[in-house]
Amino acid sequence: MDFARRHLVAAAALALTGASGLAQAQQADWPIRPIRIVVGFAAGTPPDVFARMYGDYAAKKLGVAVVIDNKPGSAGNLATDVVAKAPADGYTVLYNVSTAFTINPFIYGKLPFDPQKDLVPVATTMRQGLVLIAGPQLKANSVKDVVAESRSKPDSLSHASYGAGSPSHLIMEWLKDENKISMVHVPYRTTPITELIGGQVDMVLEPMATAYPLISGGRVKALAYSGPQRHPAMPNVPTFAETTPGLTMTSWHGIWAPAATPAPIVERLHATLVAASQDPEMQRRIKDLNCEPLGLSRAEMAELVKRDADIYGRIVKTRNIRVD
Repeated sequence: MDFARRHLVAAAALALTGASGLAQAQQADWPIRPIRIVVGFAAGTPPDVFARMYGDYAAKKLGVAVVIDNKPGSAGNLATDVVAKAPADGYTVLYNVSTAFTINPFIYGKLPFDPQKDLVPVATTMRQGLVLIAGPQLKANSVKDVVAESRSKPDSLSHASYGAGSPSHLIMEWLKDENKISMVHVPYRTTPITELIGGQVDMVLEPMATAYPLISGGRVKALAYSGPQRHPAMPNVPTFAETTPGLTMTSWHGIWAPAATPAPIVERLHATLVAASQDPEMQRRIKDLNCEPLGLSRAEMAELVKRDADIYGRIVKTRNIRVD
């Protein structure tokens, strides 16, 4: 090799080493500017409320501002797409409900991103079960009663939901499949609670945070809880699994980052958010909303996505549910 060629090779090697060193330095210094959390839902909604709680905690621990950027639309898909295409530098992350990864890939024909390849799990934040609530006019007082009436009189009962493909819809389809019963599904674009209380629909599967005030106020009655154990605020309300073994599902939130985000940055952010879930004051605030702090490892988070996606994907396929 002549001198000129050796010089070019050496210069290229030095440049590569320098770039690598610079990247490592940048990772070590992270963060040095504000972090943007893109939220898949509007300001004031539960995902926004929890994103701000965790964002405030992260800002204090990391020493930089954390900015909430609400990008509602397409059941969280818009925000997911924004983050999937963002620079993978740790300064843009996604706060979304789990269904963006466990339901949306099945009910939307084509997404502009690959949720498994374009993003990586960072941390879980909270979870809550859903409560099957009924208006006072419904004679049934348990899932056992609902199943018995539906078997003797198919389609005599109705269940509302927050739209086709929503957890409140799919979990009820799961219940119907497991018990070989038929009920009428009534999808709503907004809350069906007024119609439930008025007797226009019989039941709805409602998130615990919004169901509990209605239950404690005596406006509706609780028939079953979707979590793995009975909720401490409702010790007399059985879980679905007590009458339909294996039927357990919760709604949970998490944070994801662009797939190419350097591992040291992802791990630091993960550690910060897990610490938030373990903080006594944060736990108190989350439990006051009838939800549960959820600080899983990244591997556990990925496994939870897979578990829920396997269940929801099967239900969507069996029932041929699409929203586009």
